[in-house]
Amino acid sequence: MTVDLHADTPMPLRVAAIEDVADGIRSFELVQPDGAALPEFTPGSHVKVQTPGGALRKYSLCNDPAERHRYVIAVKRDDAGQGGSLSMHTQLKVGDTLPTSAPDNAFPLVDKARGYVFIAGGIGITPILSMIRSFGELPPAPWKLYYLTRSAETTAFLKELRNPEWKRNVVIHHDEGDPDNAYDLWAALEKPNTGHVYCCGPRGLMESVRDMTGHWTHGNIHFESFNEGGGVKADDKPFVVRLARSGQEFEVPVGQSILSVLRAHGCEVASSCESGTCGTCRTTLLEGEADHRDMVLFPEEMDSQIMVCVSRAKSERLVIDR
Repeated sequence: MTVDLHADTPMPLRVAAIEDVADGIRSFELVQPDGAALPEFTPGSHVKVQTPGGALRKYSLCNDPAERHRYVIAVKRDDAGQGGSLSMHTQLKVGDTLPTSAPDNAFPLVDKARGYVFIAGGIGITPILSMIRSFGELPPAPWKLYYLTRSAETTAFLKELRNPEWKRNVVIHHDEGDPDNAYDLWAALEKPNTGHVYCCGPRGLMESVRDMTGHWTHGNIHFESFNEGGGVKADDKPFVVRLARSGQEFEVPVGQSILSVLRAHGCEVASSCESGTCGTCRTTLLEGEADHRDMVLFPEEMDSQIMVCVSRAKSERLVIDR
């Protein structure tokens, strides 16, 4: 099965190494078969791969961007998922070829910030780890990492994060599956400053951070989701999207996004993260009531804007400016 990786030509990269970095989390080192340099990437970048099971999945690069000879991704096994991560864990072997897109970045690190607060939940550590690694021995600004996981056994890259050179900048908290034992981030976010906050992890964590940073400068808060597509809710229903300029109407079924339906009908729409966190697919909403599922729009924008990669409709029809 051929899968569009949204790149001119997917690179057939060779799996050079596989390592278990935590219970249920495995890293994969990808290289050019001939040893040539890979396309450069910036901290926070991701690639899309065609998994052995045929599914297209997005994974953040977690190695130092200065490394041009390899890409390193980390994959959390999800036995209840749609099979992408499971096939990566059970079928992929050293020496195999993995079709891989060129890197893209929907979660870029701001240069020359006055400081950085990194908040990672579970596998959300991957893009943030690349950012920290890019600092080298002389960080450009003070930084602090809050890494929240279930247990030490499920915490990826734990040994590296406990290195003496990083240890004083890193807070690692295990809740042991008890919501009452969740880490209180308010102390880190209570007083806004001129630095930037980067959060990657489960939806609940990102929503909590968004609620606690409402008094910060909006442009200084950045989110990245590893749940591409936003998932399906039990009360999702099909709806119609109308393109105001052309008059075309399309049904958006349950399980498909507005973005995917528009693309299927030949409509070019700019996008990047496809998880409602970067804002690239922002579209003017002319009529209808949207079911907003992004992490970008402010309340005052929700009546007139929509992120077509994840958001749906509460009304039977939406009219967008296309």
